[in-house]
Amino acid sequence: MSGGASTTPAQRLRDGLARVRALREDARADPVLAQDRLLVRAWQADRLARTYPDLLASPRYGPAAAFFLSDLYGPKDYSARDEAVGRIIPTLARVLPASALETIALAVELDALSETLDQRLAAALRREQPGAQALALTEDAYAAAYRAAGAASERERQIWLVGRIGAALDRLARKPLVAGALRVMEGPAHAAGLGALHDFLARGFAAFRGMRGADEFLATIAARESRINARLFAADPAAFAPGRS
Repeated sequence: MSGGASTTPAQRLRDGLARVRALREDARADPVLAQDRLLVRAWQADRLARTYPDLLASPRYGPAAAFFLSDLYGPKDYSARDEAVGRIIPTLARVLPASALETIALAVELDALSETLDQRLAAALRREQPGAQALALTEDAYAAAYRAAGAASERERQIWLVGRIGAALDRLARKPLVAGALRVMEGPAHAAGLGALHDFLARGFAAFRGMRGADEFLATIAARESRINARLFAADPAAFAPGRS
């Protein structure tokens, strides 16, 4: 677990980026792991879409649900965003509100944790299918690898981080000056090679501003992911079955 009272958001950001870079380098160095990791992430993206059809179809919550699935909990490659952040951490620390810097630090921590768990999950699947050209991913195979890949506390931390990032974006979306700052920053950010970072913040801000309050949305995600997590660690054969939340 990262982040304590004695560390600043900027330091946690540096630490998180270092972990993510090392993890990605490990994955790129092993072509089989790289392939398996992408397959795992694609399967997880499909699972998330199956878990949240109501949020995705909602006029109020749809944009935020799509942002979560693509930018926080999905298969997107965040390398460009993270490289941009790494180059300008001192500048970010000077010009961004502490709340915005904290949001980026949390997003990178989530990225590092998800990368760790995804690679472990892919490795667990590969151990069960050592000669497969492409992993066969079923709900049962995924569930067994999920339990082998991480402790329940790590998955709970992952869910908690998603909620914290969502709450932080919700607070930022209520600040009128943020919208103007993001518009002014768009051109210079892209010209400076920081477009991925700017677009991540702008997409999150727009999605949450349009929601006009995220409490129900975030509670729904936390309830469903926590329920699925508990069922998976309990080896419940109906772990992914829909439930009320």
